[in-house]
Amino acid sequence: MPAHDIFHVHSSENHMDSHALEAQTGRTTLLIVGILLGGLFVFLSYASDWFFSSYTEMDGQNPYSSALALIGAILLGAPIVWHSVEEMVQGHAHMDELVALALVAAIASRDYKAAGAVAFFLLLANLIETRTALGARASIESLLQLAPKKALRLHDGDETEEVDPSELRPGDMVRVLPGENIPADGLVRNGQSTVNQANITGESLPVDKAIGDEVFSGTNNVSGALDIEVTRAGEDTTLGRVRKLILEAESSRHPIMRLVDRYSGFYTPTILMIAGTVLYFTRDFERAVTMLVVSCPCALVVAVPTAMVAALSCAARLGILIKDVSMLEVAKDLNAFVFDKTGTLTTGELSVTRMMPAPDVDAADLLSTAASAEQNSRHPVARAVVAIAEKAKVAITRPTEFEELTGRGVTAKVEGSAVMVGRRSWLAESGVDFRSMEDEKFAEPEGLSTLYVVKDNRLLGWVGLEDRTRGEAREAIEGLHNEGIRELAMITGDRWSVARRVAREMGCTEVQAEALPADKLKLVHQMKDSGYRVAVVGDGVNDAPALAAGDLSIAMGAAGSDVAINSANIALMNTDLRRLPFLIELSRATSRVVHQNLLFGVCFIILFMIGAGLGKIPPIWGAILHTVSATVVIFNSARLVRMGEYLHLDEKTGEDQLAKVERIR
Repeated sequence: MPAHDIFHVHSSENHMDSHALEAQTGRTTLLIVGILLGGLFVFLSYASDWFFSSYTEMDGQNPYSSALALIGAILLGAPIVWHSVEEMVQGHAHMDELVALALVAAIASRDYKAAGAVAFFLLLANLIETRTALGARASIESLLQLAPKKALRLHDGDETEEVDPSELRPGDMVRVLPGENIPADGLVRNGQSTVNQANITGESLPVDKAIGDEVFSGTNNVSGALDIEVTRAGEDTTLGRVRKLILEAESSRHPIMRLVDRYSGFYTPTILMIAGTVLYFTRDFERAVTMLVVSCPCALVVAVPTAMVAALSCAARLGILIKDVSMLEVAKDLNAFVFDKTGTLTTGELSVTRMMPAPDVDAADLLSTAASAEQNSRHPVARAVVAIAEKAKVAITRPTEFEELTGRGVTAKVEGSAVMVGRRSWLAESGVDFRSMEDEKFAEPEGLSTLYVVKDNRLLGWVGLEDRTRGEAREAIEGLHNEGIRELAMITGDRWSVARRVAREMGCTEVQAEALPADKLKLVHQMKDSGYRVAVVGDGVNDAPALAAGDLSIAMGAAGSDVAINSANIALMNTDLRRLPFLIELSRATSRVVHQNLLFGVCFIILFMIGAGLGKIPPIWGAILHTVSATVVIFNSARLVRMGEYLHLDEKTGEDQLAKVERIR
């Protein structure tokens, strides 16, 4: 198979399909056998010149040597010529026809040894490219073939049934024993263990799991047995979404790849014209053949795909899933980031730290009313209120009506009473009277998020919550500053006092608070209109419009909001923001490698075309140099994979190793 098809095999199918990989592996095995067998005949043809030198004829040809060389040339050259003919019949003319034409011309001129040697080295280069592609794809495929082949589904009591994981449904209970992979996303309902989830989140250390903790399909249960309630199964699991994201990335094309395709139609006729001109003036078939061999642009064709596959593999191993490789080109030019606060710069794990009932209101009634109204919401604020109410063992009543107003609060009907829980500004717009809590002793503390609770238009008081900032977020923002990011804005629907505290701790250059989703979208458009290349980082449903509007959008935690992930170009499988500076550096390193590869490929073709035209390079050396050029490009691209080794964050010590990138520049 010619070189340029290596990275586009099965373009109409899923690139990461395991059957496609097996078929490609089978073809590679046949290619190796053909190279060895054909190469043996070519070697014997050279050896026969020495053993049967007395049989050399007047024209300098040795019949034994020529026969062996012809067999070797046919064995080695037939696949190349046949594939080129197939492509031309189907109307898919490519640049590989240059090699096929060179082989036919060498055989026609009875230079069988040169034809055999050229075919041998060209196929050897092809083998290197194929094995590299398979290795890169197999390394990514290994991330996807993590789900176990069986699952132990629990029935009444402690009975288990062995089933295929595809048969699992949300609500099923499964038991995962030590050493087994978890078959579906779910929540731990019984047991404690340590789970290695590096293949999903990129975390270097196993994570302790206890009752109530979330676990992901494909992660490995290290120590104890776990009983897990399935929440997502099959393609809906985190692993299933990882697979989808990687497939989208591999099927996408880098802008430079499209540029190469655009001009490929002019390349072959131009080379043929140049080689034909040299042949016309020199009458030297050997020069023309060598020119066709060295002009085959394998180094150019694999320059971009090898770099892209290496970059995708490197990023995926660190829990950075890139949907479209063109986003790697965008990331290097970013100069502004817009962050959501809750769940992004902060942990999103809010806890109730204070309550202030209104005069003549019991604190238990305040908390019970708030929790009853909020229990149907999945917002972190709502979960924190319900959690503290359950801990305090106050009565929580199921509401008969419920509505959540994004960025404002919730309304509910609880035991026949109309309840509103949310921001003060929203409640004030709704006509709620705050005069009963205007005394200084009822004032909101600085830095707390507050929810006001209203029942039948009567103010019951407020509930204060606090959200901790992420320990690594400050380090990540400093890393972005060092990467040349000029504008680091934080926007949140939370109160100004809370927003200012978080922005000050993080070192943000701009902050906006009490913002609705439309305000986040407006900020992104304003920054883009000011000439910034903007990346948006968020994790919730309310971040989706802003994520869709950014030049680059990044969803925090691929186990989070489906809406945010679908709106984003890139998904971080964990919440470690230190991946963001690494993403910028990976983008810039990938761009450097691509341009290095292309420059090398162009220079190789120009210099050795001139050398071949002047008769300084014989066909065999042309084939060897062709092999060397493709190998140089492949190994140059492979350096990107090593970035993952040097830039992997040491989560045990918290050390940021971004400076180590200098080792591979």
